[in-house]
Amino acid sequence: MIRTRFAPSPTGFLHLGGARTALFAWAYARRHGGTFVLRIEDTDVARSTPAAVKAILDAMDWLGLAYDEGPYYQMQRMDRYRAVIADMLGRGLAYRCYMPATELDELRAAQMAAGEKPRYDGRWRPENARANGLVPPEGVAPVIRFRNPDEGMVAWDDRVKGHIAVANAELDDLVIARGDGTPTYNFCVVVDDIDMAITHVIRGDDHVNNTPRQINIHRALGHEPPVFAHVPTVLGEDGQKLSKRHGAVSVMEYEAAGYLPEAMVNFLARLGWAHGDDEVFGPGDFVGWFELDAISAAPSRFNTDKLHWLNQEHMKRMPSADLGARLVPYLVRAGLDAAAGPDPGEVAVLLRDRVRTLAEMADAAHYFYATPHPSPDRVAEHLNDHNRPAVKGIADAFADLPWTREAIAQRLKSEAAKHGLKPPQLMMPLRMLVAGTTQTPSLDAVLALLPREAVRSRIAAGLPL
Repeated sequence: MIRTRFAPSPTGFLHLGGARTALFAWAYARRHGGTFVLRIEDTDVARSTPAAVKAILDAMDWLGLAYDEGPYYQMQRMDRYRAVIADMLGRGLAYRCYMPATELDELRAAQMAAGEKPRYDGRWRPENARANGLVPPEGVAPVIRFRNPDEGMVAWDDRVKGHIAVANAELDDLVIARGDGTPTYNFCVVVDDIDMAITHVIRGDDHVNNTPRQINIHRALGHEPPVFAHVPTVLGEDGQKLSKRHGAVSVMEYEAAGYLPEAMVNFLARLGWAHGDDEVFGPGDFVGWFELDAISAAPSRFNTDKLHWLNQEHMKRMPSADLGARLVPYLVRAGLDAAAGPDPGEVAVLLRDRVRTLAEMADAAHYFYATPHPSPDRVAEHLNDHNRPAVKGIADAFADLPWTREAIAQRLKSEAAKHGLKPPQLMMPLRMLVAGTTQTPSLDAVLALLPREAVRSRIAAGLPL
């Protein structure tokens, strides 16, 4: 059975790059009827926080990336890691190294000065230590190093990057436990993947350099490594590494800004993956189409305009009742009472062609749920001696009217003609009086969603005496 995992470090928020990795791992498991595991890699105690864990869980929940197992926490698995390290020491797969950090720094500096690759020289390997007469110093807590193979190559067929091979001679002996006994990332991740029977590791390509060492530890422990798929990074619109100024912010900031999770999944999926010419699709379609081979090996670029377009497309395609229900929390955040105005679904349908997000929609819907109070100066910009009589008379003209969009549109047209006005000469001051803005959808549609008496009272209240 296919088993994938997402293994974030809770040292900050879940950003777009991490969310895309989680999405790909989730989709691959779903596509093949497998299991998606969530693992929290919290061994960096100084930087890991409960708030960061919550941010990860909230973001995954919002995106709909339900995990089947977990979350597992590495800090709760310390006894397991220590047991494996003890076994490796007993079998000669690892050894204690007493080399001080300052001495290691000096060694690397000398190697670089000589034009060599900086690397640990294996001096505390048991046979080397004996040959050189090295004796463990008193009071020094050693690190534990994995004894990397000296000969041959370590290679794998990456499902995104193709065949990769590295000579073992290029790899030094990795520290797998620090002096205080804390195991290191490259060791823990291997033990976790073995214990959790992970079959496919889908992760960012910043981990490619770790992979040869991890493969060697897998094999030393008697297990073949999982299939690896290293996903290229996401770049900003300027082609540079993604940063806060162009997208590397918390996924939940997109929720706060009013993006639909379906649109965000669609957007993330299209960052480096494609299914023919399909641009707008739901999570179900994505799962049905997703394969690792379709991931591009080239970095993808964040595109704000594309995200806005996708979000609007998803809003346009959503049933009105569903979109209205999504709008309600944003109305509340904007300080509005959804029960004090029209059906949010009808409002959403009226506004969705004019806005990019639900937060923008809530802002644009303000006049449906609260009486606007435009300043006299703003009203005066659109009201003059020529159109004032028609504006004053429209409230009475609406009194006996069937309150439908069609009837309202006809009455607006006839009242404008009666006073010798072009439609905009009547519509613009009415928009300002009723909505507090001149930027609204078709006025007849706006008025039809508001109660008749609310419309009449807003017109009367806003006219100068």
